[in-house]
Amino acid sequence: MTPRSIRLLAATAAAILATTALAACGGDSEGSGAAATKLRLGYFPNITHAPALVGVQNGIFAEKLGDTTLETTTFNAGPSAIEALFSGAIDATYIGPNPAINGWAQSKGSALHVIAGTTSGGAALVVKPEITSVQDLRGKKIATPQLGNTQDVALRYWLKQQGLNADTQGGGDVSILPTPNSEIITGYGSGALDGAWVPEPHLSRLIIEHGAKVLKDEKEEWPGGEFVTTHLIVSKKFLDANPETVKKLLEGHIAAVDYVNTNRDAAATAANEHLKALSGSALKDDILAASFANLTFTVDPIAPSLYGSAKHAEEVGLLDPVDLAGIYHLGPLNELLKAGGKPEVSGEGTAS
Repeated sequence: MTPRSIRLLAATAAAILATTALAACGGDSEGSGAAATKLRLGYFPNITHAPALVGVQNGIFAEKLGDTTLETTTFNAGPSAIEALFSGAIDATYIGPNPAINGWAQSKGSALHVIAGTTSGGAALVVKPEITSVQDLRGKKIATPQLGNTQDVALRYWLKQQGLNADTQGGGDVSILPTPNSEIITGYGSGALDGAWVPEPHLSRLIIEHGAKVLKDEKEEWPGGEFVTTHLIVSKKFLDANPETVKKLLEGHIAAVDYVNTNRDAAATAANEHLKALSGSALKDDILAASFANLTFTVDPIAPSLYGSAKHAEEVGLLDPVDLAGIYHLGPLNELLKAGGKPEVSGEGTAS
């Protein structure tokens, strides 16, 4: 493994060493095709995970899982969710594309599968109003949620395409500062940051509450404006041992996405109520409305953008070349979609 892989994936390396020892605990499966006694699901307290928030809040997952008990855990960053999946602490999780790619690479394709898409869009580079062009970013401090996360890769790749460099220590033409989302809001408001490449609802908060403006909307960088922001992954061990339970999870996932798309106002309210239950505070009505309007919820994993994100991470030195063949396991999802008269989805795609 090269130094750049170690730099990005050190946290998950230790977890993989524990996977064999702990995997037997995953889901309390009998390994005979019977439903697992429980399913441990991860997700983020973030509006980009709205189907997960609504699915838990409204009892959609619990209903579809039947006798299988749902246990939930929330995470603030993708690498910690991957570590939990590898260690056997959770069985499945909603997560962004780049942490899933990193986990696939670190485990050499042995630990996880993407089983459905969840959310597209809702990420952009916002800056101070006086910054009017990419060249104005020279010498500026721009935040991303975490080194190597989806938005961090997107920013580094876009800057490289514009002829600007940024290293992982915060140096270069543009100083990229990986910063937790909550601290990005504070840092921008205090003037310590000149901008940030962030997902919703932090994107709308910076615009509405702090007067930031969009310099680059990420959807402009992808064909058709579609790119994966969140998808659903599952532990391969859990999938192999409990295929029927995973199918029930997917039934809940499809139902949650359908609910969000057909009941946007009610879904936004339910998601916000769940955010309040998790964090103690809800999004303001204008932030909630703006965030929801900027997101597309779909079970399509938008595979071409995943392959593209991997290539982008390679090009900015955050990932060694990785073969993603087999990362998608969409058979169960497509079986359910076909039975429901819905169009099937594909895991095929090429980097853009």
